[in-house]
Amino acid sequence: MRRRLASVRARATLGTTLVVAVALLAAGTAVLLSLWTNLSDQAGTQAERTAREVAAELAAGQPYRALSLDDDDRPVQVVTEDGTLVAVSEHLERISGTGTDTVRPASPPAAAPSGDGEGDGAEGGDGDSDADAEDDDSAGAAGLRPGEIAEDPAYSDGSATVDGESADYRFAAVEVETEDRGTLTVYAGAPLSTERTAVRTALTVMLIGFPLVLAVVAGVTWLMTRRALRPVEGIRREMAAITASADLARRVPEPDSHDEVARLARTTNETLAALEAAVERQRRFVADASHELRSPIASLRTQLEVGAAHPELLDVPGAVEDTVRLQNLAADLLLLARLDAGERPAEARVDMAALAREEAAGRVRVSVDAEPADVSGSRGQLRRVLANLLDNAQRHAREAVTVTVRREGGRAVVAVADDGDGVPEADRERVFERFVRLDAARSRDDGGAGLGLAIARDVAERHGGTLTVRGTPEGGALFELRLPAV
Repeated sequence: MRRRLASVRARATLGTTLVVAVALLAAGTAVLLSLWTNLSDQAGTQAERTAREVAAELAAGQPYRALSLDDDDRPVQVVTEDGTLVAVSEHLERISGTGTDTVRPASPPAAAPSGDGEGDGAEGGDGDSDADAEDDDSAGAAGLRPGEIAEDPAYSDGSATVDGESADYRFAAVEVETEDRGTLTVYAGAPLSTERTAVRTALTVMLIGFPLVLAVVAGVTWLMTRRALRPVEGIRREMAAITASADLARRVPEPDSHDEVARLARTTNETLAALEAAVERQRRFVADASHELRSPIASLRTQLEVGAAHPELLDVPGAVEDTVRLQNLAADLLLLARLDAGERPAEARVDMAALAREEAAGRVRVSVDAEPADVSGSRGQLRRVLANLLDNAQRHAREAVTVTVRREGGRAVVAVADDGDGVPEADRERVFERFVRLDAARSRDDGGAGLGLAIARDVAERHGGTLTVRGTPEGGALFELRLPAV
């Protein structure tokens, strides 16, 4: 039992720890994803801000060489609509994740022609009508008017090497429509090193903290489970002591709590009380049966011994009477044993009216008033009930015994009434106990062994019915048998 309790504690601890571990894993994953998303969005916002600053300069007609591309260490690219790199931040040695992997413009910027303020770029900036027409067509395709910056940037992740240091970046791409250079795309990056550092720090904290949390959960669960199961161990020890001593008067300790363990203790004590009562009834039954059997056996032995010594003095009728009494008592004890063992009655259809007439036939002072009322059960056991009730009524009746059979709803009711002294109200349940005879002065020959009514009630209950006693208006006793009707 101790190993079982330990196993229960282990299973409870393991189950709780696993549940908490899964919950922590899910929560940690959600936290890391949320942290990474938020920090990445912040990097994207920073990259977008840089890209828009450069786009605003381009929209204002700022030459490529005059753009603010080297204010910090963030990589910036300016790419034409056909993918040509026309401007790039200084010290950019390598880049990936943008529109182009090149880090040098297609041709170095040239001096601007005399009035347009712009001659940079490989594609010209010569200001002729054909270039203007192409720019106008490009602007129309991009959906932007000259000098307008796109509202929605595009984001991507990549890496870059600036001044010999490589890092991961979040890039923002912002389109801008210029007057004379067509649609340009500005790529600006913001480093993700801070975000990655924060995520790694949070992950490290989780990797250290989660095992500690799980250890605390496992320890607390183990201790709490042991404390909760301590009363169970007390119940086990007491039950083992009861089994060893066979003392059914002992009871297991009941905790002061109102939980399942307390209910288990109360139920165990109720079971012990019922078992003690059953054993006590069995002891009384054995003692009473031994006492009842002793008298006819002793009487029969005496008569046989006298007959063996003096044949002329042998009381044959008395010996036969004692033998019959002994046989009936043995039959009663056998029937009670079968009823106590839970034997189910046969499922036969029995007409209680016909059975009452058959059992009353040949008996003096017995009248029957019966209507058909069929029940399901053992014909022999139900006949025994009627015989016991009639025997009891005839012993106590002054002049007459009346048997009535009727139907009441779904019940068949058999009533046996006598005009005797009746049964005192205080003894109306006691008369159905085994070996009980209310008239202590009555002889055993006249009163029987006190098993008839006990057998009658047991048979009635086995058939799903009841047997009760009450008084009649004339003062006698009325025994009423109620059985489920078919």
